[in-house]
Amino acid sequence: MTTTAEQLRAYQGPAVLSFGFRPFFLGAALWAAIAVAIWLPTLAGVMALPTAVAPVDWHVHELLYGYVPAVVAGFLLTAVPNWTGRLPVTGAPLLALFLTWVAGRAAVLVSAWIGQRTAAAIDLAFLAALATVIAREILAGSNARNLKVLAVVGLLLLGNALFHAESVLGISQGYGTRVGIAAVVLLIMLIGGRIIPSFTRNWLVRQTPGRLPQPFNRFDVAVMVVSAAALASWVAMPDSGATALLAVAAGVLNILRLGRWAGYRTTAEPLVLVLHVAFAFLPLGFLLLAVGIAAPGVIVSSGALHSWTVGAIGLMTLAVMTRASLGHTGRPLTATLPIQLIYLSALTAALTRIAAAFDIAREPMLHVSATAWVMAFVGFVIVFAPLLTKRRS
Repeated sequence: MTTTAEQLRAYQGPAVLSFGFRPFFLGAALWAAIAVAIWLPTLAGVMALPTAVAPVDWHVHELLYGYVPAVVAGFLLTAVPNWTGRLPVTGAPLLALFLTWVAGRAAVLVSAWIGQRTAAAIDLAFLAALATVIAREILAGSNARNLKVLAVVGLLLLGNALFHAESVLGISQGYGTRVGIAAVVLLIMLIGGRIIPSFTRNWLVRQTPGRLPQPFNRFDVAVMVVSAAALASWVAMPDSGATALLAVAAGVLNILRLGRWAGYRTTAEPLVLVLHVAFAFLPLGFLLLAVGIAAPGVIVSSGALHSWTVGAIGLMTLAVMTRASLGHTGRPLTATLPIQLIYLSALTAALTRIAAAFDIAREPMLHVSATAWVMAFVGFVIVFAPLLTKRRS
């Protein structure tokens, strides 16, 4: 009887199509760099894009509903075979799914030419197709308990649909953006709450004896509930006092949660430390949100959003992509100097973008942030493209 591993090794197509993380992590990183590289000149009026939406809306959409879904796809298409014992989606089906994502990016970019409704239909097709593929694989593998991961894909699809609807109807309420950000923040809290203490424990047990991370328990569940309530309130009532109070509670609880994972003991291995640093931007975002509501003159509202998006989402996705790419291509799980520079660039992008929200040298900080972001993702492409496009050695 042929084993799954033997069947996978028998795949003879292009290496980049042998596992979902390969094309999607590479494509996500390329798009993250390109989208921000053309963002500042577009905002300054130096460059005009053939999109039907405002430049700032295109910027938000392409990072939230362009970059993030590609990372989610790469993660799920790699994780689901481990859950189900089935072969991963490879070859032509994987290429078709990837090209559907690419078509969405192109459609939104040229929406002024093809029409917003057509662009929306093409863009939404990717998340719908991804949900269908993941559901099929989970059900075929008799692994229905993991169907809950579809909730995240569903929320992203809902948020993206709301974003397009608001744009087509000319209603600028921001629900589509807030739903998408809230969904990804919850995903990081859920997945991060599992993998950060697990990866930290795995590394620490090989070091000198000392404190180990607390495992996921009822305290984590309570933090998730309060955080979900704060995010739901923010989606519905972004400027209310109740949202500010819930955000403070969520921020404090997430700081306590992060402190339970012994991150201070991981400074010798940046591949582990970066997970803790990335997660720290979540409670910071909640606290900045509360400050922005209570004292809007102190920080513009984008401060909290960029703590979540550039900080937590940007740095956490890079941390997961680097670790998964190393592990699944047979490389040692350690952060080399080039990988550390990738993390440092992403961290710089986050900190300078938050500084700009406090109106600290705003224009220079925006340019530094954008440059550092591009350097981080170009760095990922340079370091990992050779691994992602070649067969595992």
